[in-house]
Amino acid sequence: MKPKEITCFSDLKKYEGKHIGDSDYLKITQEMINQFADATLDHQWIHIDPDRAAIESPFKTTIAHGYLTLSVLPYLWDQIVHVTHVKLTVNYGIEKLKFIEPVKVNDEVRAVVHVVSVVDLRGITKAQMRVTLEIKGAKKSAFVTDVIFLYHFNS
Repeated sequence: MKPKEITCFSDLKKYEGKHIGDSDYLKITQEMINQFADATLDHQWIHIDPDRAAIESPFKTTIAHGYLTLSVLPYLWDQIVHVTHVKLTVNYGIEKLKFIEPVKVNDEVRAVVHVVSVVDLRGITKAQMRVTLEIKGAKKSAFVTDVIFLYHFNS
């Protein structure tokens, strides 16, 4: 699926209150988990020790760090929307984040995004998106949260 092209405030505003799209699925591998553990200095065994996790973890396998699942959102968002004619994009905030279901190694996840609101703040576009990170084949999502972006579009 080709990403939707957003070039200005009004392009984004027309999706307010609507589903804007879904990303492709992304497989979360043990290598990704290990690299994230190294980058964040979080080497808890439940993430990086498959042998121990198989025996001691209630999931019987390693699981991704919650923040790893959150950190793939920009990659997944870029599959849904291509924003152009912008000087600067700021990840402004995350609201109401709760990790609902763990993402196990080799699970596939995708972002499902609805535009909650789009507001003009004196020339800066503030966009609030409701993001659900779905786990392929799972009954529950990894998380649901509101992500806020600030877009400084070219005049």
